[in-house]
Amino acid sequence: MDAAYRAGMDSPEVIARLHALAARVDALAARAQQLAEENRSLRQQQEQLSGERAQLLAKNEQARSRVEAMIARLKSLEQHT
Repeated sequence: MDAAYRAGMDSPEVIARLHALAARVDALAARAQQLAEENRSLRQQQEQLSGERAQLLAKNEQARSRVEAMIARLKSLEQHT
């Protein structure tokens, strides 16, 4: 490298640009970390909600079966009277 090029690389403007670029990279890294944590939280929430949904579907099926059994018993009682 020649002296003129090296002198230009050390200019306050270049140093300021490098600092600004470093700050932007730091901000982007922080944002990426924040998004990764948010994504993890949302995935955990989704798993929990899927589990709750499965439980509710099972309870709904049990209730439907009980109602159908009651209806069948009532119809049977009606036919015997």
